Amino acid sequence: MTIAMQPEADATTETARRELPPSMVERMTLILDTFPGRESRHTLEEIARMTHLPRSTAHRILDQLVRLEWLEHTSFGYSLGRRSLGLGGGADDHSELRAAAAPHLHEILLRTGAVVHLAVLDGSQVRYLDKMGGRFASVVPSRVGGWAPAHCTALGKAMLAWIEPEEVDLLVGDELSARTPSTIAELDSFHHELGRIRSRHGLALEVGECFENIACAAAAVRGPRGPVAALSVVGEAGMPVERVAPLVVNAARLIGQDLFGDLPAGRRLASVR
Repeated sequence: MTIAMQPEADATTETARRELPPSMVERMTLILDTFPGRESRHTLEEIARMTHLPRSTAHRILDQLVRLEWLEHTSFGYSLGRRSLGLGGGADDHSELRAAAAPHLHEILLRTGAVVHLAVLDGSQVRYLDKMGGRFASVVPSRVGGWAPAHCTALGKAMLAWIEPEEVDLLVGDELSARTPSTIAELDSFHHELGRIRSRHGLALEVGECFENIACAAAAVRGPRGPVAALSVVGEAGMPVERVAPLVVNAARLIGQDLFGDLPAGRRLASVR
């Protein structure tokens, strides 16, 4: 029986090999077709199973797709990258996030009179989606659609605190640029800062690290797969931003609930060391 089955197994293997798409473009298309939308996320094993590609082949192609920004890879798996989303016009579609955040940003603005921001992580930068405030808003050198380095903003640190350390290193690089004398520009010190943020239940503080004479308190909006955005309260460097910390942390939590519902207890904290 064993001897009789061996040729059949070899034939099946050879048939499967012949049926694999012969070109790299076809194999890349097979992989991209497993992502029907921006929320789709798969592990390497899932992709290999769905495409019937050998695991090593799938891994090699995935590496290329990530490098070329067709896909994104985090500790939670692979998902569509900036280039794929851009083809469908969806890369900048944060309307649902902005709608969920708007009433909470307005509430903080009314209660504090300070400038409030909503931002997302865009590679090593934060990108501002919304900015609200009174007269002091013109003093804060940020604008909707603008960018700032993630490592020296409270917004960026709030989001990076909930990402795997290895992923943080890939995002920010080995050398952190110092925007001001207060910027944390040493990688080990930066990871210690992210640890302090986690110990404060996600509250990130920053005084003069990105813009001198500006103080911020921020917290990340977290979904089932990690941070999706962050909001901050901004004032002059002498402003006691710690006093508004409960408002910021609570607003971030409520926005996350509005978008994703209550997260399972096991998913409330990312796996970080």
